[in-house]
Amino acid sequence: MESWIRISAAYLFMAAVSVVFFALMIPLLPWRLARIKSCNVYGSIVGRAMVWACGAQPIFHNRDRVNDQRPGIFVSNHSSTLDMWVGMWVCPIGGVGLAKKEIRYIPGIGQLYLLSGHPMIDRSDRAAAIRTLAEVAAYITKNKLSFWMWPEGTRSRDGQLQPFKKGFVHAALATGLPIIPVVVHNAAKIYPRGRLKFAPGPLDIEVLQAMPTTDWSLETMDSHVATIRDVFVKHLEAGP
Repeated sequence: MESWIRISAAYLFMAAVSVVFFALMIPLLPWRLARIKSCNVYGSIVGRAMVWACGAQPIFHNRDRVNDQRPGIFVSNHSSTLDMWVGMWVCPIGGVGLAKKEIRYIPGIGQLYLLSGHPMIDRSDRAAAIRTLAEVAAYITKNKLSFWMWPEGTRSRDGQLQPFKKGFVHAALATGLPIIPVVVHNAAKIYPRGRLKFAPGPLDIEVLQAMPTTDWSLETMDSHVATIRDVFVKHLEAGP
């Protein structure tokens, strides 16, 4: 019962904040960068509220690195819906997310995302997805923005780390930005996939040292994917 009360309160709060930001986005339509940064503020407010609603007890490790190391490409593991709220909360002001195009069909959130200026990607069309990444890379380079990505592409079904897709490497090659791993522990235990029932507990969020990508190349892409994934394997096995 407590879980339902908390999540209901959080969704009501999110609805109220969304109305305010909907109104703000309309006059900002000509200025995409202003909309992106405004929605970063929205994300930090709503993301934090939803993390609380799920009963998570966030414990940050080196959160100062989020701002100290930007701009960069933040990559994080994805085992729970909770990860979305963590990403919205932790993503720095001046950070761009990349959502699958289906998000536009989610009432409220989808429409706000369309107004936010953050890009969407069609995962069913590889060529279109690569073009989108190239366009996003050019935009964030020009405006000195950061990029937030979940390289697994979708939530894990069993809470285990999945294979990483190559999108983050394409983004690094196009921008020259460093990779900043954000390792989230215990999200799947707190909020398992496919359930609206929470198991309150500690949620450790590790922000690791930035990893340079200036010597990366297309020919060694598989090696870079493996290297970054191994970082997550190591830290998830070791614990926070």
